[in-house]
Amino acid sequence: MSAAVKYTLGRIGLFVLVLAALWPVDMNVFLKLMLALAFSAAASFFLLRGWRDEMAEEMAAAAERRRAEKERLRAALAGEDQPDDSADRPDSK
Repeated sequence: MSAAVKYTLGRIGLFVLVLAALWPVDMNVFLKLMLALAFSAAASFFLLRGWRDEMAEEMAAAAERRRAEKERLRAALAGEDQPDDSADRPDSK
């Protein structure tokens, strides 16, 4: 499973857990939702640190792959990526 999916599901799970804990409290539903959002965000900062770091590493690796592919394509379009065939053939003097 992707680290981004794990982290997102973890954030949603924490939100639902905090909301369920606040549900019996007698207050406005909108206030319950806002408190659940704030508390779950604070809890995820500490509890989901590993998954967040893993997701950041995956995103950085994907960005690096895209950058390298973009550079390779630019070089190919500029004609810099074409092999020199004359140096490889022994009869081309």
